[in-house]
This record gives sequence, structure tokens and C-alpha cells, in this order.
Amino acid sequence: MGTDEAGVLGVLWSREEQTVRKARPALSLDLIARSAIEIADAEGIAAVSMQRVAGDLGFTKMSLYRYVANKAELMAVMIDTAVGEPPELDGVPGGWRPKLERFAEQLTATWERHPWLPSVTTGNRMMGPNEIGWIDTAIRALADTCLTAGERMAAVFLLFAHIRNTQSTAAAGTQPWTTEGSVAVAIGELMARHGERFPDLTRVMAEIGDSLADNGRRFGLDCILDGIACRIAQRERS
Repeated sequence: MGTDEAGVLGVLWSREEQTVRKARPALSLDLIARSAIEIADAEGIAAVSMQRVAGDLGFTKMSLYRYVANKAELMAVMIDTAVGEPPELDGVPGGWRPKLERFAEQLTATWERHPWLPSVTTGNRMMGPNEIGWIDTAIRALADTCLTAGERMAAVFLLFAHIRNTQSTAAAGTQPWTTEGSVAVAIGELMARHGERFPDLTRVMAEIGDSLADNGRRFGLDCILDGIACRIAQRERS
């Protein structure tokens, strides 16, 4: 483990101890994280810097270094604070499918509150207890099924990826095929001029209306859950 990774690991998993040891009334690790989150929510993740967070809190940048050593540590704490506690699914009736549907709803709501989260929660990186708790919760929803451990993990990763890929254009950089928005209008004009080159896409766009206003999230979620249900049914029959 490198020095940077060790630093991120320490700040993520020792937050309570660090806050008690280093905090003074006007400044804490949690306050720093929440200030950074407010900036990211309002202006995007690119606007977040140690200098900007310190300035918004009325401190010098050096004051922040008593709590986070660099922006990588700040980002890690921001993520784990923003995702919050994982949803409670044990009380959701009806088995694994309603539980995963509720999970998808809660994940969507969290990412809509913090639209920078989908883009920064990818890749090989350290995760904090809240973020790992979300994964654990989703896996637990499938605990009573006959899926193997690897299949349960793969199903959860697929669910996360689907919500990320169908997040709004502002959050994830995807582009829905709808009639709203300047880019979609421009694409529509291109199709009108060059539609003969793309006949099937042109016909679909002419008929689609706002049926994919959610970037196909509901359709894709149904397909994923139908596929999981089919795998479970096949396994039970055999």
C-alpha cells in the first residue's frame, strides 16, 4: 500500500477518533467535508479545492491539513459523507426483488442530491464504511436466493453500473435520446438532414417522444431484475 492510499485509509476509518483528537469548536473533519460537499453540489466537483474550502470556512488552507493531508483524502471523506448511511431494506416485504428496487430508488435519490458522486465513485480506490455499507446492504438483499457468492456480487455491481450509466446528463455525462435540451435538438436537426444514412435510428427518434426521459433506467432495471429472477428460477428447477 502506498503512502497516499494509507493516508486515505486512515482518514476514512478513523474519523471519529481524529475528530475527537484534533477538533476545536470552530473546525472539524465533518465540517470540512460538508463544506466541500456544498461546493460540489452547487458548482461541480472541479470547483472543490483545499483553498476554496478553507476560504468558505474562514480558515487558512494550512488549517485544513490538520485533518486531511491532501485533496485525495478530502475527496474520500466527501464521498463517504455524501453517500450517508445505507438504506434499511430488512423491512421491505416481498423478497429480494422489492428490496433491490428500493435500493435502486435510494441510490438514485442520493446521486441526484449529489450529482458529482457517479463520476468520482469509479476506479480502484479506498472506500469508507458508509460506501461499503451500501454494497453490503445490496448483497444482503440476495442472501436468501440460490445465487452463488460471485453471482450476488456481480448482480450488485451490475445494478450500480446501470444506475450510474442512466444518471442524468449533468451527473454522469450520458445523453438521453429525448426531444429536450439543446444537444438533443441539434441531433434532431442532423437526423432530419442526414436521416437516410441512419434510417432505423431516424424512425425510432421520430416515435420515441419522452418515453426515455429517464435515460431508460426503468426499462434497464426491469431487464436486470428479470434476468436475475430467471437465473434464480433456473437454479431452483435444477
